[in-house]
Parts: sequence; structure tokens; C-alpha cells
Amino acid sequence: MSNLEKTLFQLKFTAKSLNRQAKKAQKDENSEKSRLKKALQQGNTDGARIYASNAIRKKSEALNLLRLSSRIDAVASRVETAVTMRQGMDNAMQTMNLERLMRQTAEEANIELQHDLSSKDLDSVPDLAPREKVREEDDKLAERLRALRPAT
Repeated sequence: MSNLEKTLFQLKFTAKSLNRQAKKAQKDENSEKSRLKKALQQGNTDGARIYASNAIRKKSEALNLLRLSSRIDAVASRVETAVTMRQGMDNAMQTMNLERLMRQTAEEANIELQHDLSSKDLDSVPDLAPREKVREEDDKLAERLRALRPAT
């Protein structure tokens, strides 16, 4: 499992956790509202103010948690797209045969190839998918995501 896939899992897990916390905050808000109603019915205005401020705080907390969860989910979606694209590109690069591809393209364009690629030295042809560069980019992206993630 690559760093990006680990990061993707962590992002999805965090988003789910934040959603659970938001639901709990909403439940606490409703609890504070019922306490508020009860305090108002009993004529306890000081207690009612406390319960009202608690309910407002819990509602704000729930909204902030949902907002953060949504943002993390959006990042997770982008990372998931990057992971799928990378896997697709890796598969394509593994199955791609440069000589066969050139012959097929030449046949489609009705061009006759005058060079035999198998007899030539292909060391001068640059690598189409430098894996080290891709891994470095993955590591940098994972590091940036870790820096953005709140410390728990």
C-alpha cells in the first residue's frame, strides 16, 4: 500500500469520525434545548440562559464539524482520483510496448517504418514514467496532507 493509499484511508476515516462527532453535537444540542424548555416552564431564567448558550454552542460545533468533514471528504476524493489515475498509468506503462505502439501507429497512418527498433540501442530513449519522481511527488503530497491534518 503506497503512501497515497494510506493517506486516503486516513482521510476517509477522519471524515467519518467528524460526521459522528457532528451527530453527537446535534444530539447534545437537542438535549440542551429540552433542558431550556424545562427551565423556562419552571421559571428558572438564569438556568434557561445557560442552557440556551450551551445549545447555541453545540449547534455551532456541529456545523463546524460538518464543514470540516466536507472539506476533508473533498480532499479524499481528489486523492482517490490521483490514486486511481496513478494505478491506471502504472498498468498502461507496464503493458505498453513501444515498438508495437509505433508499428500500430505507423500502420494506421499508412507510413512505412524504416528503422528496426529491436536492433537499435534504446538507452538513449528517456524513461516515460520515472518511478522515483512519482514516488517523490506522492511523498510530498502525503506530507502536505499530514501537515494540514489536525494533530490528534
